[in-house]
Amino acid sequence: MKLLAIFFLMVSFLFGGIDLNTASKEELMKINGIGEAKAQAIIDYREKQPFVSVDELEKVKGFGKKNVEKIRDQISVENKE
Repeated sequence: MKLLAIFFLMVSFLFGGIDLNTASKEELMKINGIGEAKAQAIIDYREKQPFVSVDELEKVKGFGKKNVEKIRDQISVENKE
């Protein structure tokens, strides 16, 4: 079990985590601390303006600096310019 957790952490690190701009509601809900309401709040926010950084998640209702720091290693923002 411990090896499986380490494997997932390594894969998450290699791929930068779940992209806030492209993840489905279900994918967002796989992140610890994100339920249906917070996942929908992320989707609603990005529909108005895509995320440019992970720190911008603090502007979404239900998220604060501490929440973002707890999940920072599980999320990413892919800049597609």
